[in-house]
Amino acid sequence: MYAIVEIAGQQFKVAKDQKVYVHRLASKEGEKVSFDNVLLLDDNGNVTIGAPAINGAAVEAKVVKHLKGDKVIVFKKKRRKGYKVKNGHRQALTEIVIEGITASGAKKAAPQKETKKADAPKAEAKAGQDLNDLTVAELREMAKDKGISGYSSMKKAELIEALS
Repeated sequence: MYAIVEIAGQQFKVAKDQKVYVHRLASKEGEKVSFDNVLLLDDNGNVTIGAPAINGAAVEAKVVKHLKGDKVIVFKKKRRKGYKVKNGHRQALTEIVIEGITASGAKKAAPQKETKKADAPKAEAKAGQDLNDLTVAELREMAKDKGISGYSSMKKAELIEALS
């Protein structure tokens, strides 16, 4: 069983008991971390692809240690100009060990549900509002509902006068 998971902005193909070096995580050594942004899951030939992530899937890992990567030398030179700049960089890394891959049942933050209001309370709110606050489209809709003829060519002031 393996999974493709996004960890610290990068995608990794991981399997159980595998060591992975990722960009520095904010967790302490020895802590367990969970990554719920699983993009692909392969369970012995049964492949599940997320759109973009698989709901309920998670990868459990343990932080082994924090370390620095190999030094990368950045050397810039412009010939015949006397310009030379030498710079070095060591990336901060975290070594993690994958402890398990969960296909479903992982705890994930509950998404906020959007509630849609019924049309009837919306119409009542419009009736209680000042007509000047409404848009021309809303005024035309109200004029259509009341059966006023010629509402499509009326301007806002004319619509307000006809609805009053």
